[in-house]
Amino acid sequence: MSADAIRTEIDKEVAENTILVYGKGTKDMPRCGFTRETIAFFNRYGYPFEVVDVLENMPKREVLSKMTNWPTLPKIFIAGKFYGDTDILEPMAENGELKTVLAEAFPGTPEPAAVINLH
Repeated sequence: MSADAIRTEIDKEVAENTILVYGKGTKDMPRCGFTRETIAFFNRYGYPFEVVDVLENMPKREVLSKMTNWPTLPKIFIAGKFYGDTDILEPMAENGELKTVLAEAFPGTPEPAAVINLH
């Protein structure tokens, strides 16, 4: 698959998912601590999100790194905008900025109750 075709696939995935995490593993089976941490982070908010596993897809990982200028995983997109990872989002959560971003990403949706995952 060409880099342009991969970029088109990424653009489609980002457009179809209000919150999208590119990470190592899946939402049900994360394969690294940072991806697991990111899943736990978004589970606290209760909004729907998806995780795309790019661990086994080096061409996609390379295209993502070039298009975001962010070399590491996970890579988080909210409402089509790239935000980096939870190192960026944690301070945004602490100062209230993330709450605003999520409210704008899910207009007209009441803020969901936090989900508690006992795993």
